[in-house]
Amino acid sequence: MSAVSEIVEKLKTLTLLEAVELVSKIEETFGVDASAPAGGAVMMAPMAGGAGSAEAAPKEEEKTLFDVVLEEIPSDKKVAVYKAVRSIANIAVNQVKEFTATLPKTLKDSVSKEEAEAAKQQLLDAGAKAKIV
Repeated sequence: MSAVSEIVEKLKTLTLLEAVELVSKIEETFGVDASAPAGGAVMMAPMAGGAGSAEAAPKEEEKTLFDVVLEEIPSDKKVAVYKAVRSIANIAVNQVKEFTATLPKTLKDSVSKEEAEAAKQQLLDAGAKAKIV
């Protein structure tokens, strides 16, 4: 008989009071909360000073590069938006209409947050709808 089977057989013989005591002892020993919903899995808290605390979940890196995306150009604001697009994307006057023919369109790729915010504000001031991703 395997160790797991033996434990299950012993658990079947416990009284309700003993089962409550067992749950309490398991929570205390392993740093878990039996009342917390865990989708059927036992969530273990990292052990103080143990290897678990040294390998805590890695922090997500803070995003440093952003893209400026032109989403929409209102028909009554085309001239102002075309001027802003030309300035932001560094393209010639005759290329702006073709460049913006299909939207959404990325105007700036992998730029700093400050540069992305400035470009977005320039587009918004011209009347376009833009976002930073």
